Parts: sequence; structure tokens; C-alpha cells
Amino acid sequence: MQVQIVEVGPRDGLQNEQKVLSAPEKIRLIEMLAEAGLQRVEASSFVNPKWIPQLADAGEVCRSLPHQSRVRYSALVPNLKGLERARECGLTEVALFMSASETHNLKNINKSIEETFPVLRETAREALALGMRVRGYVSTVFGCPYEGEVPLDNTRKVTNELISMGVYEVSIGDTIGVATPLQVHQVFAALVKDVTTERLAGHFHDTRGTGLANVAAALDEGIRIFDSSIGGLGGCPYAPGASGNISSEDLVYMLHGMGYETGVSLEKLVEAGAYVQQLLGRALPSKVLQAALAQSHRRQPESRAEGGKA
Repeated sequence: MQVQIVEVGPRDGLQNEQKVLSAPEKIRLIEMLAEAGLQRVEASSFVNPKWIPQLADAGEVCRSLPHQSRVRYSALVPNLKGLERARECGLTEVALFMSASETHNLKNINKSIEETFPVLRETAREALALGMRVRGYVSTVFGCPYEGEVPLDNTRKVTNELISMGVYEVSIGDTIGVATPLQVHQVFAALVKDVTTERLAGHFHDTRGTGLANVAAALDEGIRIFDSSIGGLGGCPYAPGASGNISSEDLVYMLHGMGYETGVSLEKLVEAGAYVQQLLGRALPSKVLQAALAQSHRRQPESRAEGGKA
């Protein structure tokens, strides 16, 4: 049984970090992710740098992505201008995004849901005409930091609109990490009535510690595509209190233990997590990463200074 992992750390993970990594550091991280066997990597975002300064170097990063035929790189774009920038960098896939919650959409995009549809439809039409693949994101599906509970009908409407625009896949997001497995069952059971499981993905945050349990629930509903972030990096600038995405290391460990194939080397993934942790200068949330680093540390022989005092 195969599960696809979409690595969103270079974009969703780094966009909320106070420390801004350099373009060469980001490119090296992406190289390590590709070397680990990840075949889908979201490299950056072409939103206005004024809003997400951590990703102001999107053009430089995307022009320097490692050339590996088996790896598909993508970037987030909000409109035609973002699409043009992504195309100039040679990307062949972009992602569109909006919220199931009206207030979060206004905070995030500065437009109502109804005002967002024409912008995304125009962007998707142009991208498809250029021969590009288009993915869609729906945020705040399971709860909104401003409105609380979000009606399921909102998600169904936005998802169906995105599908009608020609997106090949819609990622269903628990932006603030409030979902429980029961909710996940309910939401995906409803969505698969409108959209085939092959065109749906799960995007979970681990704010309340239910991220992997929610993946297991989505697997039960036939979902086989999940977004995750190296080290558990992440959060949303427009969702106060939202912590990181589920960790790629934790996700791969769990999936392999459940008998699923991912094509990803957990050992190399841990190396990538250790690299970005060192760059950021703080411990990352990934439990598998921290366990592996602790085990590695225990294995290292103690250095002894000869002659008594060092």
C-alpha cells in the first residue's frame, strides 16, 4: 500500500519562523529532502514579500532547485502575478489557497470567499493553459481561530469550486490543529461523496497532539496523500496559536510501522531534520527526530582528556 507525502516544510514550515534562513540554506535543505526520497516538495510561496518576508527569496530558491526528474516542485501563488513569477522560475506546478472560514479568508487573502473564487479561477485557467499542474488548499476546515466551528457545507462548497477550476488535488487543512479523529472521519466521509479519494489530501497540524491520530482516521476513509513538514516546522501567520504541521519524520515512522510504503528513507529524513534544527538553533517538535538524535548522542564515545585536566 502506497502513501504519498507532500513535503511543505520549505514553505509552510519556514514561513512562520522568526529566524530567516538564507537562500543557499533553503536550497540545501530541499536537496536533502529530495535525497531522502520525497517526490513532492513545496519549495516556497510567491505571495507579497511584505506579508511573508521569510519567503522573499522565493525566486532565487526556485531558480536553483536541484534537478531530479522524479521530484515535483511547487509553490504557492495567490494570483496571476504570483503565477507569472513562478513560471519565470521554471516551476511546472503551483498551488492555490483559500479558507473555508470567511473571517480567516479575509485576514489571509484580504478578500471574502466569493471575491476569491474569480481570482483563483483566472489563475488556474492561465496555469492550465501554460501546461502547469494546479493544486488547491482549503484552510480552517476543522475550526477557525476567529469563528470557531466551521460548517462542513463551507468546505464542500470551496472544495467543489476548486475542482471545477481544474485543480488535480485538494488538500484539506486543519490549520489550527483542533481536529479530532471523529471530525476527520465525518469530514472526509462527506467529501468523498463529491470528490474521489485520489483527489483529496490531508493537511494536519499538531497543535493539540492529535495530528497523527487524524492521519490514521483519514487513512481509514481511503485518503492516501498527506502534507507534512520536516521537523514539525510550521504554523500560520494568520492563525494565532497554530503550531507546526505534523512532522515528516513522525509521519514516515508511523506509516512504515503500519505497513504502508512511502519511498522515503527515514534515516536521511532525520539528517534533513537535524540540519534545519541546527540552522534554526532550537529543538524542533518532531519526536522521531529528537529520539534519533538522543540515541545518536548516547552512542558517541565519551571523550576523555589525557593527563587528568583538560
